[in-house]
Amino acid sequence: MPAADDPADAPADARAADPGGADPADAATDQAIPYRFDRTAAAGELQERYASLAAGEETGDEVAVAGRVMLVRPQGRLAFATLRDASGQVQLFALKAETDRFDTFAKLSLGDWVGASGRIVKTRKGELSVKVRDWVLLAKARRGFGDKWKGITDVETRYRQREVDLWANERTREVLTMRSRVLSALRRDLESQGFIEVETPMLHPIPGGAAAKPFVTHHNALDADLYLRIAPELYLKRLVVGGFERVFEIGRVFRNEGVSPRHNPEFTMLELYQAYADHTDLVPLLEQLVATVATEVRGTTRVQCEGREVDLTPPWRRASLAELTSEAVGEAVDVHSDPADLRRLLAAAGQDPHPGWGPGKLLLELFEKTAETSLWGPLFVTGFPAEVSPLARRDRHDPMLAERFEVIVAGRELVNGFSELNDPDDQRKRFEAQASARAAGDEEAMMVDEEYLRALEHGLPPTAGLGIGIDRLVMLLADVANIREVIAFPTLRPER
Repeated sequence: MPAADDPADAPADARAADPGGADPADAATDQAIPYRFDRTAAAGELQERYASLAAGEETGDEVAVAGRVMLVRPQGRLAFATLRDASGQVQLFALKAETDRFDTFAKLSLGDWVGASGRIVKTRKGELSVKVRDWVLLAKARRGFGDKWKGITDVETRYRQREVDLWANERTREVLTMRSRVLSALRRDLESQGFIEVETPMLHPIPGGAAAKPFVTHHNALDADLYLRIAPELYLKRLVVGGFERVFEIGRVFRNEGVSPRHNPEFTMLELYQAYADHTDLVPLLEQLVATVATEVRGTTRVQCEGREVDLTPPWRRASLAELTSEAVGEAVDVHSDPADLRRLLAAAGQDPHPGWGPGKLLLELFEKTAETSLWGPLFVTGFPAEVSPLARRDRHDPMLAERFEVIVAGRELVNGFSELNDPDDQRKRFEAQASARAAGDEEAMMVDEEYLRALEHGLPPTAGLGIGIDRLVMLLADVANIREVIAFPTLRPER
């Protein structure tokens, strides 16, 4: 048998001295399950290795496989079971005359974990199989896995019990596997360009780096409130001040906002920063990065999304926020427009503008309300107002604008990037304006971060940075419409 270390083989005195203090009533069940299993082959590997085996042909090759039983079909003195592992599936073929404990094998339940050893054969119907000689139960499934043909279709069950969803629905495994491949491809590509991966704190004394409402917690030993990070941006730029010229971080960020098909309170961001560069240098870098990842995980830069094609082949279209908004509302608007006109147009679009909003904020809200969701892309939206870009450098030709872009794909923001503001005096004024907005009731506005301002006073060279929403990138490449599909365990309401 490939199983080893069966506790039933241990000395009696060793079993009696169990430090776990197990209930004696459970001893028989516990000792029936081996502590480990020596598998010699994975299902996917066997399917590939024996693809040319003819129907009805047997081999003398002995293998040991392990996985979950996803289907059992007893037929008198024969029994068939479908065994699935992480790589694929293979059939177990049992004969009463040749299989150890045949009757028990034939009564296995859907979801049971088993290990089995035997010879490789292909049945007369052409099904690659392990002709079972010995087998062992590795874990008993006490709960079911849904309909054996349809899997699990209830959305609440799928998201709340992902461990069940993964076995019942192959598509879920494909999407989460693709997510892993996307992350690996991003890392390889950036490292090949000289970027180094770093880690920055997740607990921040001051929330910063983005406009968002943070989660707050309390550290008892320090007797201080701390915030789950809403972005790693300010710490990453402090590393650039310290001499790291190309850095990136892939990690979780947390924003205390609503849940929707596009939003989860905790999500994954990639942020990168490059010294001696401005936002225009990031455009070809980003185009190439996304195209490379798409080619690696999908085999093409032309992907399907919600029934339409998205062509990620560089170069991507560029258009200004003012231009796109003007097209959407039917009249010319920009950051220099009369605020009264912007308020009128915003009210006509169904939104009540806040009395404290300036022309930049009004224009951005008008763009998001009227234009953004209809843009298919990939599209670089440029010319964002400086008023809503407190960490971005002002446009060298128009101080009312920032040197900032967003990339819109399939009606949603995928990337935000800009030339980084490196003037500590200007940054302080913008922080103070944000703090005033916060004091007036804007829970997403930033605070004044004195530690970051002190770092800027040491000198931040010309720098450009961007952030990519990893979850949304995977949504695009996997062609799914809900962010919960690409997060293994999405945030849900407490179960009642």
